[in-house]
Amino acid sequence: MPVVRSLVLAAGLLFFVAPAFAQDLRDVPALRERITDLTGTLNVNDVAALDARLTPIEEDTGSQVAVLIVDSTRPESIEQYAIRVAESWRLGRRGVDDGVLILVALDDRRVRMEVGYGLEGAVPDALANRIIDERMTPRFAAGEVADGLAAGIDALAATIRGEALPAPANLSRGLPDVGGLLPILLIVGMTIGGALKRALGAFPGAMLAGGIVGVIVWFLAGVILTACVAGVIAFFVTLFLS
Repeated sequence: MPVVRSLVLAAGLLFFVAPAFAQDLRDVPALRERITDLTGTLNVNDVAALDARLTPIEEDTGSQVAVLIVDSTRPESIEQYAIRVAESWRLGRRGVDDGVLILVALDDRRVRMEVGYGLEGAVPDALANRIIDERMTPRFAAGEVADGLAAGIDALAATIRGEALPAPANLSRGLPDVGGLLPILLIVGMTIGGALKRALGAFPGAMLAGGIVGVIVWFLAGVILTACVAGVIAFFVTLFLS
């Protein structure tokens, strides 16, 4: 009987608590234009300029590219929401599946390119992420959303047409000023990192300290490569310094 009462109590708690954690998924807007901005970030001239970049892609290659800007995709990840939008919009030619969705979640500071199967050879995930990291994210971080989209669309159009992206002009471009970050990283390594090492052990503590620094730099700089470099430096500083 005590077991039965416990099960009944647990079921009752689950009945009342579960709705508190349930969140409605964001609706997928109808596809009416190539540019759908639900945040009001772009003005009329921005939309016209971006549409003028997207139209030739469809006319010249048949591939259809559309842009969706939202404030957030929560409670879903940007990947999950992008898949739902792509399945609803069905971009690209039937039987070819050569559409691309550019999804921007401003408040989440996330960008995603959902590429149809017909373009995966021309625009693999690694190339799509490179376009986002090199062409779009730095401009978004500076508040230049329209310019970031324009740069991303131009690079995407080149790859769809079979043109290779030029190599990065300077691999250190966009990287943090290591000299300026060293004092912060040393402080983290010798204070927060030291406490984490004592609590979790050397390697797990260093990993967590590096992750914390990486997240902080990501929010400040908005560049994934910059955050990764800072996180790696913080990891080694925490691991090897007392």
